[in-house]
Amino acid sequence: MIRTGALLRFRRALVLVLPGLWVSGVLAWECVSPLGTEFMQLLAAAPAIACAGTGRRRCVLLGGLCALLALLPIGPVARAGAAARLGTCCAILAVVGASYLTSGRGLRLLGQLEQVRQVAAAAQLAVLRPLPPRIDGITLAGVHLSASEGALMGGDLYEVLATPHGVRLVMGDVRGHGIPAIATVAALLGSFRDAAHDEAELPDVLRRLERALQRHLSEKARTGPPGPSETEDFATVLLLEVRGEGHVAALNCGHPWPHHLTRTPEGTARVVALEPGDPLPPLGLFPLPARLPLVPLPPLAPGEALVMHTDGAEDARDRAGRLFPLAGALADAVRSAPLVPAAIVERVKAALLRHTRGLLADDFALLAIGSDGPPLPGPLALPCGRS
Repeated sequence: MIRTGALLRFRRALVLVLPGLWVSGVLAWECVSPLGTEFMQLLAAAPAIACAGTGRRRCVLLGGLCALLALLPIGPVARAGAAARLGTCCAILAVVGASYLTSGRGLRLLGQLEQVRQVAAAAQLAVLRPLPPRIDGITLAGVHLSASEGALMGGDLYEVLATPHGVRLVMGDVRGHGIPAIATVAALLGSFRDAAHDEAELPDVLRRLERALQRHLSEKARTGPPGPSETEDFATVLLLEVRGEGHVAALNCGHPWPHHLTRTPEGTARVVALEPGDPLPPLGLFPLPARLPLVPLPPLAPGEALVMHTDGAEDARDRAGRLFPLAGALADAVRSAPLVPAAIVERVKAALLRHTRGLLADDFALLAIGSDGPPLPGPLALPCGRS
């Protein structure tokens, strides 16, 4: 960070002094040139350099100075006569005018681009809404990093909702990444936000997600540009439900299982990669089976945490091709600190960016939840999904 800041300051200083250095160099060479060659015409480049680097006002001021210098009888140009000096002055003024108009058009385009970015950012935040710090005794934090430059989100998704049936959350990863995947993410999140409140059983929420994905992919195949068919698109999904006394149940369609973070009685942090069973196939590849039994996960006791992630966390590589050690990063994040979701997410994110040097090949999402309050009301039922 220190090196980056120093480099930026150096570049800004260089941009400020470069036009002046150019003018000084041209004048010096004009005065000492042993060949009698005229170099004053090179002063016309100084206003263009100023416009490109420091703005239109400096361009006009420096251009006026160069035009006056071109009229002065300096060096070999003094023998060329007033006509030659006037021609050089006019050429400089023409460059000033062209640079001024070009710079103005560039500023207008930058303003329009900034407006487009603000609209795009607002639209993306409406799809992947910021998480509240606490829901019904559950503390939570999430982060998403897009592999596409300029995008706030991509093919990863998460949401946590307090519903009459408990706290429900979804973590998912659609095929592809970056901006092209946002439409599929929006379809899944929109369906989850309705189904999580409407459906009493978690398997029925998953079936709603499957239907929403199929509708979206069918519509995409009918109206979208030529490309992969809907049979080649899919989404991995992890659904969790937290009920009474921190009991957790899950349904998993091809997604990585969470990590369970606890502390031993001696205070040592433990990171356990949960493997409660084989997940179902990703949504979109095969129809869901008629029976969808819930998978129980370890209860979420006060002082513990569950961390969900997408495969972009485990598949991130450094320049040498080494995979990101997610379990090790989680252990380092809680080695000597409380199991606070916000702190866990921030430390793992920083470790990932250090590992990859900010160059992501795939989208990355991380979601952590913990219990900090009294037990949630209501028993945890583990029913099978309706056929």
